[in-house]
Amino acid sequence: MRADDFIDVLEEMFGIGLYTGVPDSLLGPFTGEIMNRYGVSDKHIVAANEGNATGLAAGYHLATGRIPCVYMQNSGEGNMLNPYASLMAPEVYKIPCVFVVGWRGEPGTKDEPQHVFQGEITQSLMELLTIQTVIIRKDMAIDALKEAAEGFKDLLCEGKCVAFIVEKGALTSENPVKYTNPYTIKREDALKEIVRNIGEDIIVSTTGKASRELFEIREQNGQSHKYDFLTVGSMGHSSSIALSIALEKKERKVWCIDGDGAVLMHMGAMAVIGANAPCNYVHIVINNESHETVGGMPTVAAKIDLAKIAEGCGYKRILKASTLEEVALAVKTAKEAEELTFIEIKTALGARSDLGRPTTTAEENKENFMQYIKEM
Repeated sequence: MRADDFIDVLEEMFGIGLYTGVPDSLLGPFTGEIMNRYGVSDKHIVAANEGNATGLAAGYHLATGRIPCVYMQNSGEGNMLNPYASLMAPEVYKIPCVFVVGWRGEPGTKDEPQHVFQGEITQSLMELLTIQTVIIRKDMAIDALKEAAEGFKDLLCEGKCVAFIVEKGALTSENPVKYTNPYTIKREDALKEIVRNIGEDIIVSTTGKASRELFEIREQNGQSHKYDFLTVGSMGHSSSIALSIALEKKERKVWCIDGDGAVLMHMGAMAVIGANAPCNYVHIVINNESHETVGGMPTVAAKIDLAKIAEGCGYKRILKASTLEEVALAVKTAKEAEELTFIEIKTALGARSDLGRPTTTAEENKENFMQYIKEM
């Protein structure tokens, strides 16, 4: 099904006036078409996380009486659960919303380990929340979609929420969006500089391509993977994982390699890090101002100052880099410093077309990492 046809049905049948959410690679054609139509505007807000999007949707309905649409990967169901259950649900304020959910880890399909369990519970979780669902499959015809949408109308009028769960490859687009930014260094090259200058220190890396590139850099260098905890899921929580490790292992340097989208998703973690201020913690944010791993849609990181936020949260030393020379200098400075340090690295979008995925399992990564820490 063409994504523009799907959006036409949403707007014709429900009068959708606001799209908001967190991008997902499965929904790339859908969010790309939204960007083509509305860009980032009062009709389309790229949210920090799915709970944020659900709150935005509720406010839109309260202000206009119209139906909002929230899009997300199914991993985002956890973030939307609280504002749905305690705000939007029929038992509370009866605020209607259309959810569009990318179905990663759909049973019977091959996917990454972090998606398997979430994929298994995607439908049952919606049922538990009393959100009626329709699955958008590759062979679904427009007439069938319209019929399903017609069945949703009464539910929305009653103040209930509904969801379209989109399987992999079900939506297509003839007008893909190309995202760019003004920066020049590649994220993978920045990671190589980091690895080159930190020795055998501990690394906790964020979900997405950064962890995949870190894994391959270790392979290319002939190094062990025991130094690195690859946070393959739970976007936005790498910095909290690293904080707890830093507090327990005060004699060792702990580096968190984060992304702008991940930092934005749970930015409150920075306040907790700053308040605890471990002197052995370095928080690196590789900022390409986009959700690149899931397609490149822009984040709000281009419009805010992450370094000032870190300073306001209590980070003791703030460093910035946008060239490889600056990256090397910043990492060496942080390595020698005995205070909580924040490094923002501005990088271009893009990754190697042949970028692989970790060849070890998540459990193997955990066991090797824990053994390394234990031996310190």
